[in-house]
Amino acid sequence: MTNKILLKFAKKGINLSPSAYKKIMEDNNPLNLTSSIIVKLKGDDYKSKDLVSVSGEIIDKIKGELGLSKSSEEKHKVSEKPLVDIKKTKKPIEPLINTKKSKETPFINKKENSTKIKVEKTPKKIEPKKPASIEDSKRESDKKEKYTNEIIEEASEKVSDTKVQFKRNLTKSNVEYDFKIIQDTSKKSYTSGEIENLISYFQSRYEKLHKILSKRPELRTAQKVADIEEAQTELSLILMIRDIRTTKNGHKLIEFEDDTGTIPILFSNKNEELFREAEKLVKDEVIGVIADKNGDLAIANQIINPGAQRIAKKEMDFGIVFISDVHIGSLTFLEDAFNRFIDWINCEYGNEQQREIASDIKYLVIGGDIVDGIGVYPNQEKELAIKNITEQYNEAARLLGNIRSDIKIIIAPGNHDASRVAEPQPAVPEEYAKALYELDNVEFISNPGVVSLDGINVLIYHGRSFDDLVMDIKDFSHERNDLLMEELLKKRHLAPIYGERTPLASELEDYLVIDEIPDVFHTGHVHINTYRKFNGIHLINSGTFQTQTEFQKIYNIEPTPAEVPVLHKGKYKHLKFI
Repeated sequence: MTNKILLKFAKKGINLSPSAYKKIMEDNNPLNLTSSIIVKLKGDDYKSKDLVSVSGEIIDKIKGELGLSKSSEEKHKVSEKPLVDIKKTKKPIEPLINTKKSKETPFINKKENSTKIKVEKTPKKIEPKKPASIEDSKRESDKKEKYTNEIIEEASEKVSDTKVQFKRNLTKSNVEYDFKIIQDTSKKSYTSGEIENLISYFQSRYEKLHKILSKRPELRTAQKVADIEEAQTELSLILMIRDIRTTKNGHKLIEFEDDTGTIPILFSNKNEELFREAEKLVKDEVIGVIADKNGDLAIANQIINPGAQRIAKKEMDFGIVFISDVHIGSLTFLEDAFNRFIDWINCEYGNEQQREIASDIKYLVIGGDIVDGIGVYPNQEKELAIKNITEQYNEAARLLGNIRSDIKIIIAPGNHDASRVAEPQPAVPEEYAKALYELDNVEFISNPGVVSLDGINVLIYHGRSFDDLVMDIKDFSHERNDLLMEELLKKRHLAPIYGERTPLASELEDYLVIDEIPDVFHTGHVHINTYRKFNGIHLINSGTFQTQTEFQKIYNIEPTPAEVPVLHKGKYKHLKFI
């Protein structure tokens, strides 16, 4: 215990005086108190000299500010009184949604411009209702986003013991769910890794996307490369990109192929609009091209993406919560914030309106990296609080087991989970996550996977291919991953680039083609929360429950921890627990 506490302070560059250390150890829950104090010391106006030897007086001051003068155990007891006594107060309950229209601000500054909503610090109990880049950002988009609907609270990181104890999920729920798994590749891996598999994989990709593109009016008469006549002057083709080069004059010369042959096509920088579109093209994607042919030279005049047509709005009378990248087992996992999130979803935290939203929640979707994993990157063990993968999943089960049993939880894997690294990833295996499999309300699915939640189709993809898009397309960044999601929908493929940062399994069928347009596209991986609505599709990245890692510091990636997206009766809401 002593070493763990001192290590937590040391990692944050904080030294304790003997009196400060004594006051912390006298608390009933020194680890919880440690986390809360670190957040205050690093977040308030304390100077570096104040952190050289934190005094006992500073500890007393912080405990007073946080209401921690009582023991942590007493502090977390739930009062029987309602959070707001409507009869006794004349003040209206502060609304969840800020209805005032604010000035547009750049997306990357959304944290500075968020509307803060004060919430009582002490959780109050009510009876729950039955439920009815690695590179810096290269530009600020003209389409600027701003978030409202926030719960603002203090949080800190901590990982508890790994003993599996379920408070709520001991019995099955009586709630009826219209839950269907539309796509799950967990038991559909037939690849042997041989060259014939790779050929079948790319043939599958080409055939699937050719079928989508051939429905476009401009491509109904598309021909094969081998059928191009020597005297022909107009070309309509459906092609896969083989290679992309830049000429000495700055034009794009792209070599394409289909199942009959190859053809180079020039994209002139004099056609500025087309050239901008060409700069978003990546190797191995399938597109339609309209071009003029003059002798042996073909010059493009139109790019046709498979595209994502506008979908009709669906009515929903329930709520879906989206989270990802929880990273349980990491020293930087925000357990306090995650516990507050659990209290909220159990209708035990927040104001009356916020708890009413929680009472409507029917599904919780977790989009990968529920645990931090083992050996994912060099020297990871130095950043782990739990250094055994099974114990990490045990801890995940203990925490998720506290969520009320009438919420169905859907879990897909990410690159930190104990699934194979290559996509598509099978569901988290039971041999490592037996405790999670014991929860009656948990469903497991592959990455990617598609589920229908009472008629709302949700495409779940962890989002590792974002790293490739950011590296290959100059105008894209991790911060604007909503634009990355939009681009993947336009390309109708979740990981179009083969052989770079995202490992792809050469299955006999390409399961990463987006065959059907979903109502919701949910991603994670980059630890930055975003939302956007594109052609009626909700694009949601659910951020993280982990503070900035050493890796992210190197690449100047600023996470948005403990921000939880909710789709409540068809409307997007954005809650903060930090």
